[in-house]
Order: sequence, then structure tokens, then C-alpha cells
Amino acid sequence: MDTKPIDRRSALGLAGTAAAGALAWRLFSHGGAAAVAATPAPFKLSDAEWRKRLSPQAYNVLRQAATEFPFTSPLNNEHRKGIFVCAGCALPLFASRTKFDSGTGWPSFWDHLPHAIGERTDPSLGEDRTEVHCARCAGHLGHVFNDGPQPTGLRYCMNGVAMGFRVA
Repeated sequence: MDTKPIDRRSALGLAGTAAAGALAWRLFSHGGAAAVAATPAPFKLSDAEWRKRLSPQAYNVLRQAATEFPFTSPLNNEHRKGIFVCAGCALPLFASRTKFDSGTGWPSFWDHLPHAIGERTDPSLGEDRTEVHCARCAGHLGHVFNDGPQPTGLRYCMNGVAMGFRVA
């Protein structure tokens, strides 16, 4: 076994191999190169700019953490191949292949795209739930629960008004 110290070029080569392996796993597990994205840069607007940019209902959900009424979003019945994006900043959030009918009245997904969401504890209903927000603009999207289908067992229950849809 060779025990001499590793030089910088060899170390960089090993690091590159590890990074390529990690990228290959992400491509495999999230459905291709289009799904892999770097951590998004923050997207910040003043309250007045958000009010101008969004519909009143989208503003209430994304910026005030409101919840739309169930079965009111057209995205609940969206079944085409494509990407669900943040209505506030257009960050891709969910691939259509991860959408499923949860019967709850809100668009539901069993996984999100890489670097798309953030999570925080939401104690607003007297119990701790996990709130989901956009990783770029911090807009409230909905909540995630542990009662979804495999392979993740998660149900990302999203407000349709907080998202848009792009056909692939």
C-alpha cells in the first residue's frame, strides 16, 4: 500500500470524482439534469411590491401564511407533464411525476425538487406542524405530513394559489 502524502492534483481529482458521484445520484433520484439546481439566490421585495406582484389571494397565502379553501385550485386537477413553480418568484418546486391525489383538496406531492423548499416548525394550530416555504422568496406554500405514498412516505400539501404550472 502506498503511504506517501497525496498531492493537490490527486486530491482535486478525488474531490471531483466524489462530486460527480453525488451529482449522478441526484440526477438518478430526482429525474434528470433539469431537476438539479444550485441553491437559489434570495428573492426579496418590499410588502408594497409583493402586493403589486400577486393577486390578493396569492398575497394572503404566500406572504401571510393563509390557506386557500380546499378543492378551489385548478392545479389540484393538473395532470400534464411539467413543473410546478412558485407563484411569487417562479422557482421550480415540484415535478409533475411526484404529484398524487391525496383526496384533501390541495395539490399534493411525495417529493420536491432539489434546493426548492425550506421548512420550519408551525405551532399555529396548537400542535407543531412542518411548514413548507419557497427556498428563494420564503413564500408560504403549505405543510408536509408523514402520511404520503412511497417512496418517501411524505405528503407535501400545497396551496395551489401559491404555485404556477409550466408544461414540459
